[in-house]
Amino acid sequence: MDHLRHAGKVALVTGGSSGIGLGIVERLLREGARIAILDLQPPPVDVLKDESAVQFIAGNAADEAVVDDALRAVVAKFGQLDIMVNNAGVIGIAPVVEMEFSEWRRVTEINLHSVFLGARAAARQMIAQGRGGCIINASSGAGRKGSPNLAHYCASKAAVIMLTQSLSVELAPHRIRVNAYAPGHIETPFWSGIAAGFSKITGQTPEEVVAGFAATIPWGRFGKPDDVASTVSWLASADADYVNGQTIAMNGAESPG
Repeated sequence: MDHLRHAGKVALVTGGSSGIGLGIVERLLREGARIAILDLQPPPVDVLKDESAVQFIAGNAADEAVVDDALRAVVAKFGQLDIMVNNAGVIGIAPVVEMEFSEWRRVTEINLHSVFLGARAAARQMIAQGRGGCIINASSGAGRKGSPNLAHYCASKAAVIMLTQSLSVELAPHRIRVNAYAPGHIETPFWSGIAAGFSKITGQTPEEVVAGFAATIPWGRFGKPDDVASTVSWLASADADYVNGQTIAMNGAESPG
């Protein structure tokens, strides 16, 4: 691996303050990129220590004005945008017959609408720069396999795969590559909410819920944020120059269905 493979590049990562997003931010920073983070909450203090390399922008990645303003702020600080990672996401656990429309809308707005808004803003800037770029979107294994009590989450992540494919064809003449990543079970703060949600439905303890999910992974462990970040870094690199419109899974050999 080239430890400075992203030197000279600028990346914007939505939802980059924790979990998978934070792993992506830390990986790209180690590999030489300058990073802007768009999130509701700031990342750990140590991530922000180098103000010349890191910019934090507080805001909702599903808000059109926020995303457009964030893009302008990134260009004002760093002068360019080379990599856009639309990572922001949420999850909820609910049977469809009990799901409020507000909950459906909350999940789809963050998981899908934010990807559209981020990709659109990034594409406009990259086209104006005239030298291409890379847009990378967060899907999920749940976007390829329907699961009970996750209808809104599965639908939003499946839509990201189709959006990614459409954008890849549309933006290819501008030398803008668009790909997605589809993690399986990754150890992040999400899991406390996931375990609690399924616990209410199944009657299992949260620990039993987690153990049940872990048992479905042939590799024998949950993934780590850097398992995802390494793939995102590769997708953003010159090594993936001919990879476009793809959704890459990292799931420990778990079947997508």
